[in-house]
Amino acid sequence: MNGFLRPEVAALLYRWREVIGAVAVILLGLWIAARPGLIVQGFGYVLAALALLALIPAVRRARFVTAGEGPGVVQVVEGRILYMGPQTGGAVSLADLTSLAIRRDHTGAAAWILSEPGQMLIVPVDAAGADALFDAFTALPGLGGQSLLAARRGTRMGEQLLWRRVNAPALTR
Repeated sequence: MNGFLRPEVAALLYRWREVIGAVAVILLGLWIAARPGLIVQGFGYVLAALALLALIPAVRRARFVTAGEGPGVVQVVEGRILYMGPQTGGAVSLADLTSLAIRRDHTGAAAWILSEPGQMLIVPVDAAGADALFDAFTALPGLGGQSLLAARRGTRMGEQLLWRRVNAPALTR
């Protein structure tokens, strides 16, 4: 089965796997809802509704994913964003993050700019594992998925501020 699908098709199916799964569950729920019996129909409609709720963030995540062919590797572990690049790297905590921006140069290469007190981390948008940043960034208060997608797909050169923390975190906890 290794050569059954072309690599591009396999990558496309992998990228949209959550969406495909949610649509399959919606169809299953509607099929169950078409069966006789009030309780069975109710279960089918509830299943379809829950899958529809899962479909919305799945589509957003699938649209955010890149090929992962850029320099470095990104990991999101317990509220910390780790970037290990060929020349630089670092880690920032989501709790201490003060601002998030995207920077695009004249070649079209884009990078996320993550700032916390005393440190700035620059992460290429196409680094391996950068798709995990979508869930991490949408957890920031007041930052929506649509603005992230628009910034990611945009062509505006220079630095664009996407989010800034209103209250800086206290130095002690």
